Amino acid sequence: MSFYKSGRPFVIAGPCSAETRDQVMETAQALSLMGIHLFRAGVWKPRTRPGSFEGNGIAALKWLAEAKELYNLPFTVEVAEQEHIELALKYGADALWVGARTTVNPFQVQKLADVLKGMNIPVMVKNPVNPDVDLWLGAIERFEKNGITEVAAIHRGFSGYSSAIGFRNQPNWPVPIELKRRRPDIALICDPSHITGKRDRIAEVAQKAMDMHFDGLMIETHPRPTEAWTDAAQQVTPAALKIILDNLVVRDEFTRDMTSQVQLEYLRQVMDSLDDEIIDLIAKRMEMSEKMGDLKKACNMTVYQPARWREIVESRGVRAEMHHLSKEFIVEVYEKIHHESIRKQLQVLEEAENKIKN
Repeated sequence: MSFYKSGRPFVIAGPCSAETRDQVMETAQALSLMGIHLFRAGVWKPRTRPGSFEGNGIAALKWLAEAKELYNLPFTVEVAEQEHIELALKYGADALWVGARTTVNPFQVQKLADVLKGMNIPVMVKNPVNPDVDLWLGAIERFEKNGITEVAAIHRGFSGYSSAIGFRNQPNWPVPIELKRRRPDIALICDPSHITGKRDRIAEVAQKAMDMHFDGLMIETHPRPTEAWTDAAQQVTPAALKIILDNLVVRDEFTRDMTSQVQLEYLRQVMDSLDDEIIDLIAKRMEMSEKMGDLKKACNMTVYQPARWREIVESRGVRAEMHHLSKEFIVEVYEKIHHESIRKQLQVLEEAENKIKN
């Protein structure tokens, strides 16, 4: 059985930072009674600005090793340098994770993968700070190519200039879904703490992750969150974590109820037919785009016309709301359709110019 498939959800919990020995021991003792799979704590903290607390290093590793021995609690730490890996393994780390800021750098990821070549230790890779599936998957593959067989992906959300919709890091759910589509064999773990940045939303995001068939959760847990040295707002107490986990609804991917399964298959067939119609209609719309391209070429008109695009956004948004659909969703769909329409019309103009040149 896969290391990350030993229970659903596979739960990783612990403080953002290993601050003191007492804090580590208190948290580990509480979590050991809850059956979590991995104890997590930041040992080296990559902070945005100098002068912030950047971790206790070797001292913290000694505390984690002691907690592991006392409470039979496997632990994991974030690594970003060769030295981090060597020290983590020396003190008995049971798994390692690569942070979002490291994942964006293929050169650094490769260095870490090379250090671990041939070793039998689970590795977790957080998504890069930007929503790039290929970059995320590429980091995972670098470890796999060096013989690491137990590699998981951690979805911690994506950085943005604004958190207008109430998240510290935008979840951008289609990105981890696409990763899972490409690699269904990879365990997918959600980090609601970093996505939300707020402890009162962790349960909501954790449930959504379970409903989307994630394999596990990584939740920052501290005995006194308001006193935490780092990321105080997004940590929960062990008692609060227990409530979150106890109330979590974990659903199955399949059902044994044959009547429900038959109904589901019927609905899927109807949906497949509708999808065929949607694609056929988009194809017809693109044919219209090409004809418009011919006309604009003949009339010496620009391909992109801002007034027309504003009209489309407004009218399609109104129609979406008439059908109780999200205006933002429909506009996003039409942005992609419009982009492809513009591309086809530009292609018409380019082909005409090439004929003239030739």
